[in-house]
Amino acid sequence: MKRPPAVTDLIDELKRLPGIGQKTAERLSFFLMRGQKEQANKLAAAIQNLKEKIILCSICHGITESEPCEICSDSSRDRSQICVVEEPHDVYVMENMGYFKGVYHVLMGVISPLDGIGPNDLNIEALKEKAGQPGIREVILATNPDMEGESTAVYISKVLKPFTEIKVTRIARGLPVGSDIEYADSVTLLKSMEGRLEMR
Repeated sequence: MKRPPAVTDLIDELKRLPGIGQKTAERLSFFLMRGQKEQANKLAAAIQNLKEKIILCSICHGITESEPCEICSDSSRDRSQICVVEEPHDVYVMENMGYFKGVYHVLMGVISPLDGIGPNDLNIEALKEKAGQPGIREVILATNPDMEGESTAVYISKVLKPFTEIKVTRIARGLPVGSDIEYADSVTLLKSMEGRLEMR
């Protein structure tokens, strides 16, 4: 027996989301179908609101509702330290740790030849421009400790090599290899930041 087209369409759209396979998409679809119409309307409105209000900060490329973002517009932040992360949600993970008081730079991905993503597809050139500004003392590379994250960190350290006055560091190996920063607990992440190693 075939499902109604409306259910099939929703399942297909949910499967496009990261980490959601066929079974999870089916469960979510039937949960929404059984629930109150108001609940589904609220979810749809929240998604619409997200697409209408959220923009990328022109300075750090993090997500924000105002330009520049809250962190970039905070005069108390230490602008001599830049923490480089892969994705906008990594900024929130680092902030929840409560340790880092500098500013961020979001790459919007990692170098991944298998996925056809090269250095020119990331915000690396913008990072290079920031490194050329006066007063930058340290660039902390906080990409994930997987193969793509490591190769991206090595590539960036080479790009920043001409800036001899800047210390380029990498978060320490407290995080398991192959893991994502977003899943790390605050203590592990804190120790990775405190024990960061110079890359040159």
